[in-house]
Amino acid sequence: MSRIFLAGASGVIGRRLIPLLVEGGHTVAGMTRSSSNAALLADLGAEPVVVDVFDRDALIEAVAAFRPDVVLNELTDLPDDVTRIPEHAERNARIRTVGNRNIIDAARASGSPKILAQTVAWQLPDGPDALAVRELESSVLAEGGVLLSYGQFYGPGTYNEAQLPAAPRVQIDTAAEKTVALLDAPSGVVVVTDEPVAAA
Repeated sequence: MSRIFLAGASGVIGRRLIPLLVEGGHTVAGMTRSSSNAALLADLGAEPVVVDVFDRDALIEAVAAFRPDVVLNELTDLPDDVTRIPEHAERNARIRTVGNRNIIDAARASGSPKILAQTVAWQLPDGPDALAVRELESSVLAEGGVLLSYGQFYGPGTYNEAQLPAAPRVQIDTAAEKTVALLDAPSGVVVVTDEPVAAA
């Protein structure tokens, strides 16, 4: 079984991934930037790691101390209110560029474990977020990593609790289950939707 460093552990998919990974026999370090989330992550079965992805040196130290076999990057910076997503475009872009680069640097410094990272399965409009996604995708693939190209999440705790979003889409628990099944996937882009998993 693997040692998995999960960045974005307190997010909507991270909270679902931890119990599944632990149940599968994996040891999970759950990274969060907020100390208020540490107890939640511990209750879910992870070893809480409180560190800000933008604190590169602290992140490198934290990842190296855990010695992961896999780094799973599920980081986003999105508001609770869906109507405020445009206001967060630059913040979300920064976590996908600077944050992702720091994740990669930390992985390299800890012996280059396998990297899996969240991306989107739909076309983003031109802007900072689209550029950031392209940078994230190219950098993860350059490390021999796996891109988890998720459809729009729906279900409890998502922006789409009461209605189905447009395709491509994936129910949040289905997304978590499919992610766990992809830990051993070869490098490339994997589309994660309600449809059978497919390489892009």
